[in-house]
Amino acid sequence: MPGPTKYLMHPLPAQVAEYLDEIADEMVTRYGIPLAEAVARVNGQWQDMTFDDEDDLIFHELPDYWAGLIYYGRDVPFWDPDADSSSWQPSPAPPADSPAWTL
Repeated sequence: MPGPTKYLMHPLPAQVAEYLDEIADEMVTRYGIPLAEAVARVNGQWQDMTFDDEDDLIFHELPDYWAGLIYYGRDVPFWDPDADSSSWQPSPAPPADSPAWTL
């Protein structure tokens, strides 16, 4: 379901919305969370951001990087996808009553 309606950031160019979809899909695939939670995590991370154009800084990292950062938080010692993450704890999802939950 691409498009800006599920994301809280405005303005949200179509290319940025598609990139956010890739990040959310990466969390679903890699961490086994529901899409609704992945979108809520993206919204919780960046709901106050303004994405003005396709040259935005989020494109300087790949979706798997952002998925890990959003899911685990900034305290992860090593971001390599092959790193042993068995001792890492995910950061909490936004609260159930948060506006971040749009799906």
